[in-house]
Amino acid sequence: MSDALPAYYDDLAGSLSRSWALIEEGAADRHSPCHTATIASLDQSGAPSLRVMVMREARRADRRLRFHTDSRADKVDELQEDARTGILLYDADAKIQLRLHGHSEIETRSAAADEAWDNADNYARRCYLADPAPGTMVAHPTSGLRAELEGVKPTDEQLAPARPNFSILRVTIERIEYLYLAHQGHRRARFDWTGDRWEGQWLVP
Repeated sequence: MSDALPAYYDDLAGSLSRSWALIEEGAADRHSPCHTATIASLDQSGAPSLRVMVMREARRADRRLRFHTDSRADKVDELQEDARTGILLYDADAKIQLRLHGHSEIETRSAAADEAWDNADNYARRCYLADPAPGTMVAHPTSGLRAELEGVKPTDEQLAPARPNFSILRVTIERIEYLYLAHQGHRRARFDWTGDRWEGQWLVP
């Protein structure tokens, strides 16, 4: 394995650029380690609540990430109560961990939500047919789907009742904490959005 250091090793601006490149790759490439992100919110008791979600879109220009969720899920209530959101990404090959901090918005009835729904595969949309809602206590193991929908691709007509249960989760990133792991010595930095630019600061790893 090569010990060659990347060009951004001691470059603060380059480390920020590399961070966003990994985020964008995560949204665009389903094989990227950053495609699935750990999302943190605060539950009703104030305790951390974590789950893995697929990143669907990343827009560097306005610092926004998009995920999909069931509008009936606990995290929707949590984020509407307290919009503060944490996101953890890790790419072992790149040797980079990213901790993102921001605030969330939930959209169920919007043009953007309609577009995301229309662009989703019917298999992906099938999970929004679950009844009862996600997180409901049940006596026996279940997917929540009716028997005739198990293992099959639903038709558009069958999926019509699912649309009200579909929402997009948008996270606007306000801070990026970057960690690069290197045998020669790790590099860590923090980038804060000031309102018109990112302000970076090296940290001790």
